[in-house]
Amino acid sequence: MLLCRAQRSLVRRAVQRSPSLYLTAVMLGRAASWLLRAHRGPWPCRCPGTKSCSPGTESCSPGSRGAATFSVTPCKSLADEDVCIRVAGLSSHQEVTLRAHALDEREQLFDSYAHYRADSNGLLDITHSPSLGGDYLGVVPMGLLWTLSPATMEMPYQKLRPYTNLIGIPMRIDLFLHSGHSQTRVVPGQVLAKQTIERWYSKPGVRWIKLREGNIRGSLFLPPGDGPFPGVIDLFGNEDGLTEFRACLLASRGFATLALPYFGFEDLPRVLTDIRLEYFEEAVDYLQKHPKVKGSGVGVIGSSKGGDLALSIITFIPKVVASVCISGCNANTLFDLYYKDMHLSSVKYNIDDIVCLDSGVLDVSKLISNPQQNPKSIIPLEKAEGHILFVVGEDDKIWESKVFAEEAIKRLKTHKKNNYELLSYPGTGHHIEPPCSPFCVAQINRFLGHPVLSGGEPIKHCYAQQDSWQKILQFFHSHLH
Repeated sequence: MLLCRAQRSLVRRAVQRSPSLYLTAVMLGRAASWLLRAHRGPWPCRCPGTKSCSPGTESCSPGSRGAATFSVTPCKSLADEDVCIRVAGLSSHQEVTLRAHALDEREQLFDSYAHYRADSNGLLDITHSPSLGGDYLGVVPMGLLWTLSPATMEMPYQKLRPYTNLIGIPMRIDLFLHSGHSQTRVVPGQVLAKQTIERWYSKPGVRWIKLREGNIRGSLFLPPGDGPFPGVIDLFGNEDGLTEFRACLLASRGFATLALPYFGFEDLPRVLTDIRLEYFEEAVDYLQKHPKVKGSGVGVIGSSKGGDLALSIITFIPKVVASVCISGCNANTLFDLYYKDMHLSSVKYNIDDIVCLDSGVLDVSKLISNPQQNPKSIIPLEKAEGHILFVVGEDDKIWESKVFAEEAIKRLKTHKKNNYELLSYPGTGHHIEPPCSPFCVAQINRFLGHPVLSGGEPIKHCYAQQDSWQKILQFFHSHLH
């Protein structure tokens, strides 16, 4: 159904106060499904954990309760790495339930669960064993971590993500082994074993520098070692403030990475009415001149609105030689863009095209008009001399990022350019992040009070995150020398 009268009145008041503030709010409220989880009820207290393995060992000291034991390899890992979960000491073909619990920095509990059956020797290895029910089905080795979501309906539209404490403090995830296949989430079977693993966003030796240099603000993450390192600027979408977790992971993978906010942080504009590309050029110059950064050119990675900014940056700033556009648009979106004597207008939008689904989730997929209707908003990508990687989900419900990427490639081909690659993933929504990021069921729009549909199927989306992350790293290694 269309947006109800009261909701539309709220939307129009937001637009009247500030169109840019409204659009910022809309694009912040992101969801992957309009189906909400049933209320799960209270969970047991957070497990205090077991003795951690010493550095350099392959797996945690087995946590146990009775005969069953956990083996997690590795028990301390970077958040973008796979872990192998095994259970021994079960009866032949014994039915069990595996659960994962994690607390975020606000002490909100996230959880997931899956049903398994041991083999004839009483062993269970989820790398090879299929889940028979729960939050996912089939052989999904990382399924327990990929499907972590809010455990109660008190704050249902939240995403498990670190916001601070990226250096020196891991995210701890508790694993529980229960007997039987419980029919409800509220009454699990007896706890047979438990274990705690650590997921780190920084390798030992990664350095974090709070940046206030000229007009630019943000955080610079430097890899361990002397360098110099390839440099990357990291941009997110319309989330105001500073988002650092991807930049920290990139630094752990060998890239000097500048997490760069462009509004809603410190003394930057609280909201945007237009964007000047000179701000990003200043950041490029700073990064390229940094003594720990290789000077042959830098890269940029951007998601959503940050994606079209990443395309504009490589188009107009020659020092940028590699650009990753994730779920972006081939035209300038939401705010007018200026650079010297150049002006790109914004793609038009229409709030009357927002749809409210029966669940209360907003579908904004038709909010942005076709860029071809406003040619002055289209980014002249043929001017870019660097290399471009487009990453899109074919079930993107924020906007048609696959169509936008195809239009961009069509324009490049028309101008005899072959400096691009396309990664297109079926069953994948808008928010393609590093593989440490669980699939987000829903997220409240903080201004409108509603979640916004993002699209995608949980397991397909998470496999796309895993695959695209490795290819993004390869892309930057190939083009930043």
